[in-house]
Amino acid sequence: MSSRSDGGSALIGCSVQDKRDSASPAPEPGVFELAKDKDEGNARTEAQAQDGTGEQISAADYDPSLDRREDAHKRVYKAERNAVDLDDTEEVVEEEEEEEEDVDDMFAISTPEKKKKVKKVKKVKPAAPALITTTLDSASDPEGYYQVILGEQLDGGRYQVFSSLGKGMFANVVRARVLQEAGESGKEVAIKIIRSQESMYRAGLKEVQILNKLRQADPDDKKHIVRLERTFEHRGHLCLVFESMSMNLRDVVKRFGKDVGLNIKAVRAYAHQLFLALSLLKKANIMHADIKPDNILVNEQKTLLKLCDLGSASDATENDITPYLVSRFYRSPEIILGVPYDPALDVWSIGCTLYELYTGKILFPGRSNNQMLLLMMELKGRFNAKMIKKAKFGEMYFDEQGGFESVETDRVTGADVVRNVHISKPSRDLRSRLMPPSSVRLNDDEMKLLTSFIDLLDKCLALDPARRIAPKEALIHPFIRG
Repeated sequence: MSSRSDGGSALIGCSVQDKRDSASPAPEPGVFELAKDKDEGNARTEAQAQDGTGEQISAADYDPSLDRREDAHKRVYKAERNAVDLDDTEEVVEEEEEEEEDVDDMFAISTPEKKKKVKKVKKVKPAAPALITTTLDSASDPEGYYQVILGEQLDGGRYQVFSSLGKGMFANVVRARVLQEAGESGKEVAIKIIRSQESMYRAGLKEVQILNKLRQADPDDKKHIVRLERTFEHRGHLCLVFESMSMNLRDVVKRFGKDVGLNIKAVRAYAHQLFLALSLLKKANIMHADIKPDNILVNEQKTLLKLCDLGSASDATENDITPYLVSRFYRSPEIILGVPYDPALDVWSIGCTLYELYTGKILFPGRSNNQMLLLMMELKGRFNAKMIKKAKFGEMYFDEQGGFESVETDRVTGADVVRNVHISKPSRDLRSRLMPPSSVRLNDDEMKLLTSFIDLLDKCLALDPARRIAPKEALIHPFIRG
């Protein structure tokens, strides 16, 4: 349910509504700027310039809307592919990761990789996405998205659409005004219109169930999960009505911290609220499974955020191993390796997100799962042998001696080659990436805050999910508590 950018001052109040929570006091009230001050911005720019680590991707320039086709192939149509009669399948030779590279991929940085291992698999090759046409009506486009008409009234005249906020994998989202509701006339809401396709409809009902469960667990609206107000159906489409927010954190970075990131005090306030949201999810035994800046909305003053888009969320007991859960840049190592996962996968995603907010750069810009693992080991060192041994896909990436088989592109021929890499220690840890160079001096308070931020990120990004910091522990971490 991401929103378009709108106006807003960079100068915002630092008080966070959740200072009522005695277990996790908010940062002390004060005033901070979203934009970094000159010294902090220069420190980051110089540190990045001295990094010398090759390719970096601007968090502001990343377009999440381009991943709809990838996500549809890797998750939504899985059930349909499995249900098709085997007579419609054909024997093909491919490596298991190929599915991710078969589609237009928003994460792709260079030409798709050829895979290092070959095996025969059964794969359905439909000519087009298998829409359930019996659920479509004239209001839908060929992919089942509702064709929005500005000014159109929905739910018997209760709402009037005045803008379109874009498309996601499961739905498109519009902004509307309330026309017929006592005391709420003129109020703005965001309406998520689920695609007219059976698997999408089922996913929408599941999202409604999860959102209602979270609302019941947080009746006072203190835990920063977007509020679902009600649902209705319109011309064969399930519609979810949400409170209206201003913009998502991708837009905030683009507006106030393009390429350099946000002020660390703003990151601190946002981190506090994100871990409150995660604490509620864990208490409810729910995995969000798609946390990224695009799925985090802020209010008009940019002081309050809410985690949104629970279309990929599930109960933590639902543990269907797939190497393509979560958008790739925010995908935890246990997902890629095929180790049974739990809510700790969301802590990893928040670690990636906080790094991105502070630096303006994406932490792990891997073009494939193979490269993602390499980037993770460059940051955190090698995986322990026990984790690799219990990983369903471990042998796809590691040889019998524990060496990593990195798939790389030959600069001369352009062909993919496999290079055996042995990593023992990090080559570029968080401290070396985030600490300013010696030419930039921070005062004691600034250094203390940055050091505690690095420590929190380090704990969020533990390769072993069992060693990752828990939300309750994060809420009492020095970076949050001050």
